[in-house]
Amino acid sequence: MSIDTLQVVPLAIRDASEREYAALTAFHNKIQAEREPHDPPTPLDENISSWRNLPPLLEVRCWVVWNEEGDAIIASAWADFWRAEENQHAIDFDISVAPNHRRRGIAAHLLAAIANHARQQNRRLLIGETNDRVPAGDGFMQRLGAARGLETHTNQLPMDELNRDLVALWLQRAPDRASGFDIGFWDGPYPEQELAAIANLHGVMNSAPRGSLDVEDQVTTPEHLRQWEQTMTAEGTQRWSVYARERATGVFAGFSEVFWHPNRPHLLYQGATGVFPQFRSHGLGRWLKAAMIDRVLRER
Repeated sequence: MSIDTLQVVPLAIRDASEREYAALTAFHNKIQAEREPHDPPTPLDENISSWRNLPPLLEVRCWVVWNEEGDAIIASAWADFWRAEENQHAIDFDISVAPNHRRRGIAAHLLAAIANHARQQNRRLLIGETNDRVPAGDGFMQRLGAARGLETHTNQLPMDELNRDLVALWLQRAPDRASGFDIGFWDGPYPEQELAAIANLHGVMNSAPRGSLDVEDQVTTPEHLRQWEQTMTAEGTQRWSVYARERATGVFAGFSEVFWHPNRPHLLYQGATGVFPQFRSHGLGRWLKAAMIDRVLRER
């Protein structure tokens, strides 16, 4: 197969055909199996619901490369950014190529499509990720001269290996150390009457490590939250949120969230966890995590 016979074609991700969605799902599951081999594949109907209901404020472009027979996708590229006042210089991107089609210049052709789109949107910075299970990605970025901005890792905890006595001890001690705070839960969509305060609470994640990434603080708005919730509802994702609130002022001090999907009931994904700097040193982060784990053990 020659690169000259292959074409990079745009795919209207919010309005693709059933055939395109099916081919993209099959390809993504193949890539996902390489990156996260312990996770099960994502069903077609879940992906369709997610892609058709992406947040309107999220500007998304997708390109694919079909095989010569035209019956399977062998590579894809994505580029996206939030329509917002901040970080107007940056665009996130992802390039994936099937293992048996790598080192043939396909990724470079996909990158050209992304770069052209970035120029059209006046975005000067491309931000992407690599995975250590796919060394080809890191090699590609090095050849491009990309700067390593932030390194992260993923932790997994089998619940049958959890030290439940330790969690119980954390819960027992927490009210004394954080005597001026209360915790509570939100299940599913956030309450409308507190939506503005919850949007502000999400701003705590701007204090998370960013390495040397050239990015600004992200401002989360109530509209952002509701649009993401609409996507979650459409695709069937469930969410529990636990929060800490200062009793004297009623101000939110921190929060933590977990997500799961009925298609993968044995997997629980940890989302954001953060405590505002002025409320730290009270053990709130530990209390939030312990309260969530305790509930998961009792109800999940």
